[in-house]
Amino acid sequence: MTLRSRPGQAGAALGAEPRLNARTAELLAARIADGSLPPGTPLFESRLAALLGTSRGPARQALARLEARGLVRRAAGRGYVVAGAPAPGTAPPAPAALSNLRGLRLASAASWERVLAEVERAIVARTAFASWRLVETELARHHGVSRTVAREVIARLHQRGLLRRDERARWVAPALTAAHVGELYEVRALLEPAALTLAAPHLPPGLAAALRARLEKAMARAEALDGAALDELEADLHVRLLGHCPNATLREAVRLHQSLLVAHSFLYGRVPRLFPVEPFLPEHLSVLAHLEAGRVAEAAAALRAHLEVSLGRAMARIEEVKRAPRPPPLPYLQPLRGAQ
Repeated sequence: MTLRSRPGQAGAALGAEPRLNARTAELLAARIADGSLPPGTPLFESRLAALLGTSRGPARQALARLEARGLVRRAAGRGYVVAGAPAPGTAPPAPAALSNLRGLRLASAASWERVLAEVERAIVARTAFASWRLVETELARHHGVSRTVAREVIARLHQRGLLRRDERARWVAPALTAAHVGELYEVRALLEPAALTLAAPHLPPGLAAALRARLEKAMARAEALDGAALDELEADLHVRLLGHCPNATLREAVRLHQSLLVAHSFLYGRVPRLFPVEPFLPEHLSVLAHLEAGRVAEAAAALRAHLEVSLGRAMARIEEVKRAPRPPPLPYLQPLRGAQ
């Protein structure tokens, strides 16, 4: 089943379909209202995205919309649960309750969500070799979308730190050189501990403990963790925890320098395992243990130390990618010389 907007539907502008996150939010709100998703149902952005055929971004934004409306609340560990008290005598709903959404695929025709993930992978796969100029008109032509959609994709890539303007106002994806990656980690080592310090008083009760328990469970099978699992554990500390920082300007600055979190998703899958057990796991555990115990200054110091030693590991992965064959050319990515 494909869901499209109806004429006059709230949120539609000038006859256009509402953004995918708005349509996702309305779908979930309707299922909560009709009881298909009862109170207490766990809601995870990755699971929702897979069921509805979207990327995780729209699912994450939809859950934030529903939280603002009081329809869901943050869970103690990760994700959300449907708000409200379960009916007397009923067992708490299991994640399997989300199977009620199976088959409800959300159309995203000519939308930035359809293009973003592919362009993101294309850029990350190539920045190990060179800097690139992204050409908006060629991006639109290659993917068969309007320039408005191409601009939205570019804006999202800029927000994720993968693109920036050069002195000629061109959109450039900087090469992952030692100098550029070193600057990213240097800035992250300054910003992220500060964000963690501000976030600590605003963390939901039990969140640090839940994330620590999740990490310890993963560490028990550390040698079997795949790239997707490692990516989730990276996001627990660097995205989900820091997302509770109340300073919006600092949150934005942190996000703009976390482009290598996006790159890691690619690098974990592209590069042979460099370590039997990923070294960042015990480093994250140290941060979470200090945070759970209320030792915020020690947690911030442990985060700073983690980022300082992560630089070498990131460069080792990038060097491994450079040994692989170069990806084929794309019409919307033009190699640059001397761009950083």
